[in-house]
Amino acid sequence: MPYISLDEHLPGITGLLEYRQDTAKPIRELTQILLRGDSTLTQGERELIATLVSSKNQCKFCTAAHTAAADLLLGESETCELVKQDYENAPISAKMKALLAIAALVQQNGKNVTFEAITRAKEAGATDMEIHDTVLIAALFCLYNKYVDGLATFTPSNPEFYEKLGERIVNLGYNRPKYGFDEIKKQNESLIQSIS
Repeated sequence: MPYISLDEHLPGITGLLEYRQDTAKPIRELTQILLRGDSTLTQGERELIATLVSSKNQCKFCTAAHTAAADLLLGESETCELVKQDYENAPISAKMKALLAIAALVQQNGKNVTFEAITRAKEAGATDMEIHDTVLIAALFCLYNKYVDGLATFTPSNPEFYEKLGERIVNLGYNRPKYGFDEIKKQNESLIQSIS
């Protein structure tokens, strides 16, 4: 049960962003730039960073949402699951392993990022911009995870909800829909069968 009055048909961060649209606007814009803007990292790779950090923070809503988006962008579901379990042995590039190692360090504490971790990423071919964006995505998702869980937002247990949310993230990005969320609320009513 959320600690503040939120619409249960807009679970997780969606309800929070709708609750406070003035603070939501810059949050959405930054997320859109980092996860959907121009980058030498694919959208799927950036969603993997978001997924790993959310998983390590044990944020069920964000982990499920970004796993669904990453799976769609990667075209399969095995990689994301393996990354969450053990990214060092997942079927991803050495560069992505090094960037995910940096993201995991940021998730613990920004000061845990070491010269060695940065050197590893650079030696694996990561650019300064890729390292920058990895750290920023990881830090941003720590904020999101704490925002979602700190206000005890609704977290649907129905996997189909997250499949639809992943499709929306992939197809529409992170901007607020032009006409709001009325249509999404209607769709969610049938998908939210229980709140865990």
